[in-house]
Amino acid sequence: MAIALAMVTSMIKLFDMPMGGSVTLLSMLFIVLIGYWYGLGAGLTAAFAYGILQLVVDPYIISVPQMLVDYLFAFGALGLSGLFSKSKHGLIKGYIAGVLGRYFFAFLSGWIFFGMYAPEEFPNAVVYSLAYNGAYLGAEALITLIIICLPPVQKALNAVKDMANS
Repeated sequence: MAIALAMVTSMIKLFDMPMGGSVTLLSMLFIVLIGYWYGLGAGLTAAFAYGILQLVVDPYIISVPQMLVDYLFAFGALGLSGLFSKSKHGLIKGYIAGVLGRYFFAFLSGWIFFGMYAPEEFPNAVVYSLAYNGAYLGAEALITLIIICLPPVQKALNAVKDMANS
């Protein structure tokens, strides 16, 4: 169910970036929740599956290595949330870990495979990739973190976690 919700919300775009990437309606949260609720193994498995679905639904492929980095590794990194499944404030820590993992792979892809498209205003492809990918991933992360920090949302998510683990 969480993967389905992530797919549907990934299609609800608050804004698109000109060279790929977008801010969606909490789509990463639903994948991160699986890791938070069930641990690292389930989180990585679900995130990897989500990456495959993203690849099938909306692919942009220039090479096999780019495809692996952009889809399987970047989305798969969202499963790192499982590292904090038993931690105090685990959802917040896990969400940040998952998004940072995705950001790392998006940065690598931008630098290695798309760096040639960096505008002249940027000193190099590394800085451009850090800024470009940080813009959309950071915006969605900030929105999501604000929402999941709201007390009623925290209470609801904890209740669902308790039901999922009982």
